[in-house]
Amino acid sequence: MLDLVIATSDDPMGPEQYRFVATDAWWLGSFGAHQHLTEHRLRTWIPAQPDRDWLLDRSLTGRQRWLTGSLEQAQEDGFELHDVAPVGLFRAPYGEFHRERDRCVEPSQRRRGSWQAPTPEFLDRLPRDPAALLQRLQDDHPGRWASPFSGAVDALRTCLVPADLRAALYQALTGLPGVTLAGGTSAFDGRECLVLVHDAGRTRTELMIDIADGQFAGERDTTRTESRCDLPLHTLIGETAVHSAVVDELGEQP
Repeated sequence: MLDLVIATSDDPMGPEQYRFVATDAWWLGSFGAHQHLTEHRLRTWIPAQPDRDWLLDRSLTGRQRWLTGSLEQAQEDGFELHDVAPVGLFRAPYGEFHRERDRCVEPSQRRRGSWQAPTPEFLDRLPRDPAALLQRLQDDHPGRWASPFSGAVDALRTCLVPADLRAALYQALTGLPGVTLAGGTSAFDGRECLVLVHDAGRTRTELMIDIADGQFAGERDTTRTESRCDLPLHTLIGETAVHSAVVDELGEQP
């Protein structure tokens, strides 16, 4: 484990305020032999009191980058080219946009918390000692489908991980096989970031860390083999740029 020290800090947040998270992303879509990246825009408002309504504004810009094949070829092959992710405005307490609001379910029954959907209680229970945190990551991800590194990234991309836990988590990740630190790399929006690189398995993942406050700033995935969807080695298959801030009103942007 590297003796990694990254300055982390959080903006003060009052009980009536919201954390605004803006995600600009290029994500992979596959249609048989045809693969392309589509540009997504997500704007999320997360209340300090999670039982209040969260708001998600999700849209597609219409921009595409074809990696193999083309739009015309995919249409000729009979594929209906639509993104599986729903677009529009969505509101729900606890960020459960996929579920209808069920007032018969007690709040404590709704979300138990996980790396993929962290609650304040889940994050509070995680150890702040990097060695213990590394062990917890490994214990919680024993299978082959979700790695300890991807579990940590799942939590970090919510921008809800507090500063002290982020600092411990970054150091813990350097104890994983295939993880190295790269400096001076830019996110695709031009910000200079520190980068933790997970170079293992089928995909190389770069975790972007904002040097200003140690907040999650995005990620970049490239292929490590030529077998994934018949894409060439080192093909970019996804990248995001993420910004967060504290705002006073639901729907307000900084």
